[in-house]
Amino acid sequence: MTKAGKRNAEAKPHNFPNPSRSYDDTRHGVRFWGYDRTFEISFFVEDGALSKISPEASADEAGSLNTFDVNRDQICAVAWNVYSRDRKASYIYSYTLTDSDF
Repeated sequence: MTKAGKRNAEAKPHNFPNPSRSYDDTRHGVRFWGYDRTFEISFFVEDGALSKISPEASADEAGSLNTFDVNRDQICAVAWNVYSRDRKASYIYSYTLTDSDF
């Protein structure tokens, strides 16, 4: 790999290729997954964060999933920032996004 290619790989080691997401009725939010090289990272977006993104959306399962789908790029960018900020412990592979993250 060239030096430029290596820098680009190091700059963007994350991705969110899995379009799957699910509503967690017990915790009230949407769960989704991303990857940092070979590690799968689980993310959870609380309903409060989704309400902050889209205050007019309903807070039920359909409304939360729709808000997530419409704002997926923004949510994934915030998720990566939270992960980058908090990944000091190499054994943590689950992150919760709250309204204060947005």
